[in-house]
Amino acid sequence: MARASAIEDIDRELDDLPPELRWREWMRRIEAVLFASASPVPREDLGRIVGQGASVDLLIEDLAASFEDRTFEIVSVAGGWMFRTRPAYATVIRAAADVGEQRIDLSEFDIAVLAAIGYHQPITREGLAGIFGKEISRDLIGRLNAQGLIGTGPRSPRRGAPFTFVTTQRFLEVFGLESLQDLPDKEAFDDAGLSVSE
Repeated sequence: MARASAIEDIDRELDDLPPELRWREWMRRIEAVLFASASPVPREDLGRIVGQGASVDLLIEDLAASFEDRTFEIVSVAGGWMFRTRPAYATVIRAAADVGEQRIDLSEFDIAVLAAIGYHQPITREGLAGIFGKEISRDLIGRLNAQGLIGTGPRSPRRGAPFTFVTTQRFLEVFGLESLQDLPDKEAFDDAGLSVSE
């Protein structure tokens, strides 16, 4: 309810401003929303704060260009946009900043299991065992689930109706993917020794 009334209070069109200043104000609004949001902000939400004729995509493009020489960038992930620190600064951030629960510690095998789930979802533990040639522990599945990277999918139609596993929105966010179609080619995982083929 509060969100709806806040939207009503916004002068989206900004007709009293010249076109160049109007565009700049829309960019600032998008910047403020992205800065304040802990998760990707979808196009529809950003469209609520700019004029009807304004292109959110072009505003994002111009805003991203204005940050070219900055330590952060706007990235398109999980169906929306968000600010991210450029990867080149990851080491210094870990050395000096309290990133707390943001850091996700994954082994190569964890990443391979996540990739297999991403490529083959929904998939059961038995299906994962078929891919890797060994049983995938409940602990590993539980750890990935606790980190919000996977969730349970529909029950398998097989005898016993085992749980299946699927990737989550957080999976897309953590790996910087817009959608599952952006997963790397399976051959890249095979070349790295992280086979996800059946």
